[in-house]
Amino acid sequence: MNAKMAAAHAAVGLVTSGMKIGLGTGTTAYFAIQEIARRIKEEQISLQAIATSSETATLASKLNIPLISFADCCELDLTIDGADEIDERFTLIKGGGGALVREKIVASRSRQMAVIVDESKLCHHIGKHAVPVAVLPFGHESTARKIGSHGKSISIRTRADGKPYITDDGLYVYDLQCDTGLDPLELERAARQIPGVVEIGIFNGLATMAFVGYADGHVEKLLPHW
Repeated sequence: MNAKMAAAHAAVGLVTSGMKIGLGTGTTAYFAIQEIARRIKEEQISLQAIATSSETATLASKLNIPLISFADCCELDLTIDGADEIDERFTLIKGGGGALVREKIVASRSRQMAVIVDESKLCHHIGKHAVPVAVLPFGHESTARKIGSHGKSISIRTRADGKPYITDDGLYVYDLQCDTGLDPLELERAARQIPGVVEIGIFNGLATMAFVGYADGHVEKLLPHW
């Protein structure tokens, strides 16, 4: 079992019958979704889930995980999702999979958020990984210039054919390269003041625990200020 899978399986151990849960997006979340489906089938647990992307919704439906919308519930018991970086204060960089807007909405509606990562995602201060920023297509070049003033460089995310990557919500994603000296809360505050910015991939005060998988297969559960 690889590190990501081990972390995902450990987090899914939190799931109990009757829960409403948020399903993350990305390679690590994929393992969690697979394990949730196994438990539904083999252990007969019952739950309802909200997906953070069309990709996750398609996978969950294929695996017979019952999906609902926020029209059917106002609060989730638990969200399980990955992260691009997580520091000792539990500030995250997320959005490598492009679903940062829906991921932040779902996380903010959850009583608990379990972050699943391998050991390479741990850091003392976030900033090595680029910070994703979701923006409206209208005037995105101007929006990007304003965002770019807060980092070292900025680039629009593209598809394999070179055209802009478009999120499930019809947004463009820019990746802002900063450095490990960034102030994540100040960057988030500044980005929110820029017209055209919909969301930034800095998650602060949302994660309540983290499951960290290691190459030898063992998993460490961390709480804030590890």
